[in-house]
Amino acid sequence: MKKPWLPADIALLERAYADTNTATLAEQMDRTPTSVYQKALGMGLKKSAAYMAESLAAAGRHAAVAGMASRFRSGQKAWNTGVKGVCGTHENCRRTQFKKGEMSGAAQHNYVPIGSERLSKDGYLERKVTDDPSIAPQRRWVGVHRLVWEAANGPVPRGHVVCFLAGRRSAEAEKITLDALELVSRKELARRNHPVSRSPELAKLVQLKGAITRQLNRIAREAKEGQS
Repeated sequence: MKKPWLPADIALLERAYADTNTATLAEQMDRTPTSVYQKALGMGLKKSAAYMAESLAAAGRHAAVAGMASRFRSGQKAWNTGVKGVCGTHENCRRTQFKKGEMSGAAQHNYVPIGSERLSKDGYLERKVTDDPSIAPQRRWVGVHRLVWEAANGPVPRGHVVCFLAGRRSAEAEKITLDALELVSRKELARRNHPVSRSPELAKLVQLKGAITRQLNRIAREAKEGQS
């Protein structure tokens, strides 16, 4: 059973949503961040420009230090410290080893700094958020639309994705604003992307293709049985 929205909850939302993290508000109201976000969206509430600017900056700082807990720290000893003859510790090996922070070849040629932007293969604007070597190269880039949403509302809930509203998709950073985005479940996204939802004509073509494929398979199977 859904928790009803009391007048006091609505008043708090109207008063604090613009400059307060959605997850923090959700905790105060004993609700999920998703329910608070959806209610604010329905009420036409938005985050303030000052809050968005600070939150985006904080998100960038957080991403830049992602993985720090698993890195070697200054003064920390490796497992093979003092062990000779293993892991390239011989002086002849050291002469050809990469030095700390050194890049060459394709890695050096292709390197771009944190904060750089690019278009994904699907046409979404992405921003580089970390150089952490423990993170796969493709995961060092995050969709700008997701960064904008998370800056206002906190981490995307499990099983959900951030999407553009119909007709609002853009690859220009200045046009990717919170009012152009929405949070939907993966189930809802799958429903929207289904041929029936996209176009009745396309759905008929998909059904026709399936019928033709089944008939061809039946003919091929009967022909094979006739030869045996």
